[in-house]
Formats: sequence, structure tokens, C-alpha cells
Amino acid sequence: MMKDSLIDMEQYVKQTATLINLPISPDYLPGVVDNLSRIREIAELVTELELPETIEAAPIFKP
Repeated sequence: MMKDSLIDMEQYVKQTATLINLPISPDYLPGVVDNLSRIREIAELVTELELPETIEAAPIFKP
């Protein structure tokens, strides 16, 4: 799992918003940072899961 000290999520959100010309109200910034932090934690769970080499992707999704 990536250490929180490696990335300042608030700074990342501010810089990314500037790059894509997305204004974020200071009132909403803490919520955006919290949500992106949660998304990152969930993504890390998925990306760290090791799958066996023999696994095959399903050609058709059937719920």
C-alpha cells in the first residue's frame, strides 16, 4: 500500500483541478480530498490483488 506521506492529496487535487480548468470551491475541497483518498484506497485493494497466470477473462458478462 502506498504511504500517505508520498502524496499530498490536497495539493494533488488543487494542481489537477488547475490543469483541467475545474474550479473547486474551498467549501467543497475537503470533501473532494476525502473522496479521492477513499477511491485511492479501494483502487489499491484491487490493483494489489494477485491473480494466477492461468486465469482467463470472461468473454461475456452474465450477471
